[in-house]
Amino acid sequence: MRRRIAALIRYEEIFDADTTFDLSEPGPGGGTLRHSLVDLGGGFALHPFQMPEPTGYEGGSMQMGKRGHIDHLALKVDDEERLQEVRRRLVKAGASDGTITDFGAIRLVSFKDPDGMEGEVARWTDSKRVLGFHERKQETWQD
Repeated sequence: MRRRIAALIRYEEIFDADTTFDLSEPGPGGGTLRHSLVDLGGGFALHPFQMPEPTGYEGGSMQMGKRGHIDHLALKVDDEERLQEVRRRLVKAGASDGTITDFGAIRLVSFKDPDGMEGEVARWTDSKRVLGFHERKQETWQD
């Protein structure tokens, strides 16, 4: 826990980043899952997770080309109209089932790219409250 807090503080200090939320909630299979959103500005953010149990990928590597994979990407859109348009295009391309997940402060639609990597298209809302995984709402695609 101490290491994660230090990493968030480092991003805040070095990049003038702002941690917009830091949540702890029940993790998959027990324990406590902690995750934060670190706004780096210009539409870029980090969403680090601290898992309750080791996943086997903790070691990582600093060697280029052997660092492992990024869990997923999130691409920001500016408004609901754009989120709906990208959602429609993702469904048409067969890259998404079109379900929008609403976390209060963030609404997103997930997709898989041609290499199988998961991604999200996200819109930040005016809400200051971030809903936990157990509180999230889902809107299925209605063709």
